[in-house]
Amino acid sequence: MKSKVLYTPEMDDLELAVEELMTQAEEFEFKKNSIALVYGEDVEDFEYDELIERLREKWDFDILGCTAMSMITNVAGYVPDGISILLLSADDCQFATGITNTLTKDNYAEEIERVYRETEKKLDGEVKMIISYGIMVKSIDDVSGDGYVEVLNKLSNNTPIFGGLASDNFNFSSNRVFCNDSCVADALNMVLITGNIKPKFVSRNSVSNRALFSYVITESKANHVFKLGNDTLLNVMNKEQIGNEKEDVVADYLLSPFLLSIPMEDGDVIETARNISSLNHMDGSGVFLGGMPEGSTLGIGIINKDDVKNSVEKACAAINDMLDDPDYEYSTLLCTTCAARFLALASDVEAEGQMCLDNLPKNLELMGIYAFGEFCPVKGLNSDKYYNSFHNFTFTIVAF
Repeated sequence: MKSKVLYTPEMDDLELAVEELMTQAEEFEFKKNSIALVYGEDVEDFEYDELIERLREKWDFDILGCTAMSMITNVAGYVPDGISILLLSADDCQFATGITNTLTKDNYAEEIERVYRETEKKLDGEVKMIISYGIMVKSIDDVSGDGYVEVLNKLSNNTPIFGGLASDNFNFSSNRVFCNDSCVADALNMVLITGNIKPKFVSRNSVSNRALFSYVITESKANHVFKLGNDTLLNVMNKEQIGNEKEDVVADYLLSPFLLSIPMEDGDVIETARNISSLNHMDGSGVFLGGMPEGSTLGIGIINKDDVKNSVEKACAAINDMLDDPDYEYSTLLCTTCAARFLALASDVEAEGQMCLDNLPKNLELMGIYAFGEFCPVKGLNSDKYYNSFHNFTFTIVAF
């Protein structure tokens, strides 16, 4: 597979932006099958549907992507604004895209299945990898990140899923996903890839400073937690002096991730991190940005700038070790990193992008975003098996 990253900081003049992107793509050799993955700054009045329409006038292949509070590219490192595009093209791979209608907790499973089945029919052979972007949970009525992953995982029979949740500048209202002529705020898009692709995945959370306490979730529903042990979630939080008198608390715990150890059906355990979104002071429950299965163990930690940097360094070293394959030539690196990590970096916001440039191979194309949640397979704590999972506070990367 061949790839090429394009980037323009231009957002005021759409015609100029397209011209700059096309100029950068002039020398790229398109193969039989191609696709474009687009990330763009979360400018509220920017017409992404018009951008994609103009791009498709130049390119006769599918385009999908999402908004982002900021991006990472091998062209410019960390970039807080503009538009970045990853071109993927191959003779021995196929790409097919789809996007759902508006999703709710009542329809999301059926709607994702409908789009997945329609998209799968466009392809020959077994799906080897899925790239997908959705919208974060903002209330108890929204679909959690795990909801997306669990449905796709079941439909695809554990095919690796990479991507995340569209982001914006922490106003939680201008994030959008798009695919061809659709640009919406409450949907999930996807590209299914078949053929000669051998993806390698790494995920590293940025939590090394952990509290001594932990509790078993004894009553929950999806991403809604009612009880830890014999007490309510809020009572336990107050007991451990981490409670909050507010209801909307998504911003209050951005640097204090909840750590979740999830037992798997095969006896393995995976660890992921979770941010809490809201608290109900009537019944003591709380809503999280991801699934909170009963029987899982919940703790809490604190992230800081050094933790963020260390996790990127470890992730880069791990993915580099996976690239030595005599039967496959890697060309592309795609990363998704949590927006909370951006906050932890404070004034050193360029650190993750620069570390990627310094620690990853210069001959591979790199593009990524800061997201409100990450999709990436994670290795079990007791085995070498990978499990599709939704993460917060995590740096994730795939090579293919």
